[in-house]
Amino acid sequence: MSDVQIDLLVVDDDDEFRSTLVRRFTHRGFHVHEASSADEALALAQRREFDVAVFDMVMPGRSGLELLKDFKTTHGDCEVILLTGQGSIETAVQAMKLGAYDFITKPFPLKDLETLIEKANERRKLRKENLQLKTLLERTEPASEMIGRSPAMQEIFRLIDRAGPSEKAILIQGESGSGKELVARALHRASRRANKPMVVINCAALPETLLESELFGHEKGAFTGAVAAKPGLFEVADGGTLFIDEIGELPGSLQAKLLRVLEDGSLRRIGSLKERRVDVRLLAATNRNLADEVESGQFREDLYYRINVMSLELPSLRERTGDIPLLVKHFLKPGWEIDPEALHAIERYPWPGNVRQLMNALERAKIMSDGPTIHVRDLPREITHYSPEVEGAGPMETDDLSLIARSKIVEVLRREAGNKTRAAQALNIDRRKLYRLLEKYHIADTELH
Repeated sequence: MSDVQIDLLVVDDDDEFRSTLVRRFTHRGFHVHEASSADEALALAQRREFDVAVFDMVMPGRSGLELLKDFKTTHGDCEVILLTGQGSIETAVQAMKLGAYDFITKPFPLKDLETLIEKANERRKLRKENLQLKTLLERTEPASEMIGRSPAMQEIFRLIDRAGPSEKAILIQGESGSGKELVARALHRASRRANKPMVVINCAALPETLLESELFGHEKGAFTGAVAAKPGLFEVADGGTLFIDEIGELPGSLQAKLLRVLEDGSLRRIGSLKERRVDVRLLAATNRNLADEVESGQFREDLYYRINVMSLELPSLRERTGDIPLLVKHFLKPGWEIDPEALHAIERYPWPGNVRQLMNALERAKIMSDGPTIHVRDLPREITHYSPEVEGAGPMETDDLSLIARSKIVEVLRREAGNKTRAAQALNIDRRKLYRLLEKYHIADTELH
């Protein structure tokens, strides 16, 4: 059995010969569909896509050449092989001009036709990969690396190593600006699809009508302005990864359509009845509490469980303040320095916009600076004038975490032999909050032995 998955269409008016081809290629593991005439073939093509088609040249009604001409106008991605018992150079040249992949004369060994079908499929895949690459070059931003030595980030890196090779959907949760797309890119690089495309779309950045077209594609004339057919990002990402950012913003009407793709890999472009199949790994991100959205009826429960096979919660910057000097050094690049007083102001600020806000603040500071050193005066006003006393306890003090004495945390960790999961349970807090306290009180593993 072949390990190549091909959607094959066989069109021949000879029932016995057509059945022979169907049996042979079904046994070889292809998904085979059959038609006895050009009209029947075109009706099939209205409902689904094919990778390769095999047409008999001589059939009642429209010939194989006429079928090829009509078929290629709507199925340009499909490679077509023509069969004939009356082979001639003139006919072959005509077939090639109409877009046929190749031409084979009856009688022939079935193995020769199988080889030809597999080569035709390889050309189709190569053309598709070139289209994917072109689309990605138009959309992709330069990749950034993830920075962090804090316990919270080390846990994220561990989860990426474990979850990356999986084919399962992963939901990345975290505040805006905390680096969810960077985590998605790291998961893709750690996956078996790393040499295939990773395509990114942000649901919050597009209106519903445009979002549907971007995700699922559209046919020419499907709506005003659709002057040409366009593949959706699911098709562009076929074989690779699709990262849907801010999936909590996805309108209800599109949630059902997304669920169907995730369940069986099938989709229809806007304005088309034709079913297409894709093989895509989904990564999704949100800064919302989707469980609450499900409870309130804003997000489909079945879709929530489909995208949340595994959840990865990204810490905010204020939960890993020990990483701030590393991030500052990374964003400033060689040739720039930061005054200790300015660094102190940065470290004490709570960063509601997380890493993205820090990066933008440093870019502004470089513009405002008189030289290659960043001073306090160069920083944005909200940082230099920040006062915890004025703003209250702030996010670091939620749930009375400040009342848990440093000595108590060290004592419990020692008692639990450094096991942070058991220590968090003993302190009646979750593990993320424990990591936050470890950062706040500068508790190192060396203290726990």
